[in-house]
Amino acid sequence: MQLHLRGVELPGGESVDWWVVDGHLSAEPVAGAETIFDGGWIIPGLVDAHCHVGLGPGGPTSAEEAVTQAETERGVGALLLRDAGSPIDTRFVDDRDDLPRIIRAGKHIAKPKRYIPGLPIDIEDESQLPEVVATQARFGDGWVKLVGDWIDRGVGDLAPLWSDEILTDAIAAAHAEGARVTAHVFGEDALPGLIKAGIDCIEHGTGITDEVIELMLAHGTALVPTMINTENFPNIAAAATKYPTYAAHMQDLYARSGSRLAAAHEAGIPIYAGTDAGGMLAHGRIADEVAALTTIGMSADEALGAASWTAREWLGRPGLQHGAPADLLCFREDPRSGAAVLSAPDVVILRGRVF
Repeated sequence: MQLHLRGVELPGGESVDWWVVDGHLSAEPVAGAETIFDGGWIIPGLVDAHCHVGLGPGGPTSAEEAVTQAETERGVGALLLRDAGSPIDTRFVDDRDDLPRIIRAGKHIAKPKRYIPGLPIDIEDESQLPEVVATQARFGDGWVKLVGDWIDRGVGDLAPLWSDEILTDAIAAAHAEGARVTAHVFGEDALPGLIKAGIDCIEHGTGITDEVIELMLAHGTALVPTMINTENFPNIAAAATKYPTYAAHMQDLYARSGSRLAAAHEAGIPIYAGTDAGGMLAHGRIADEVAALTTIGMSADEALGAASWTAREWLGRPGLQHGAPADLLCFREDPRSGAAVLSAPDVVILRGRVF
């Protein structure tokens, strides 16, 4: 089926016509195409740059549940997912033309008892880290996920998992495989070593300081703050009665997170939208993350771009351009007007199919 759409394109704000032919966008008119949208806004499909298809509140999911998660994301217009660590192999999703595209980071990499049980590859001897990272780089879709810090029950607080020296070797190993590296980091102490070692992105980043911001700028490090998941920090703290230092630290990170992320944005750190869906958080909430980004000083255009056209460019995936896959959303109301509108696109087109 050949389709035609007309509307105001974001970014840019110009009135445009697009045709869909064989699942791809065409800027050239196509005779006989059916007009399915005329009047409103057209944007590239949304991006959730930190989610976990195949992970649920109870741990690894079945393949069927993973498909349901992906369908939920499609329903809200999230058509490109950077899966920041999954305990199951979700490559079967690639065979489904009706599901979002997934960019995988393989499995989380951690040390024993230093992350959520049953999820990561556990490394007892950190000298093995470069080899494991290289393997996950070959398994994934251009990304590797490290656990940068987690509670160390021996000290009763957040602490880094890896030495600075081994991080340098491990990140170099990933880069040699053509992959980028990101890391889960809540606290302050793990950040300088990761950034100096050449890591490409930080997840969460609630422990960012002014000194770390300068390091990130110098090294070109991106940030995916998962702001709606940070709202869980008080509950995490309340449950950590055995570790009062850790609980107080988590409360403090939560209290300072807004001002710290605002400082990162003001300084020019590249920030992208990710929800951390799949564990404590339900899938399908990328619109809430976009709204949260506006609370740290991002304009409505910046925040939407962080979950659409800007994120796609960062991840090396096309937006609205001639010949690109037809992955786009149409809205009768301006999608920059709030989460209620953004979460309910009037037309979802994935690989040229209308949903």
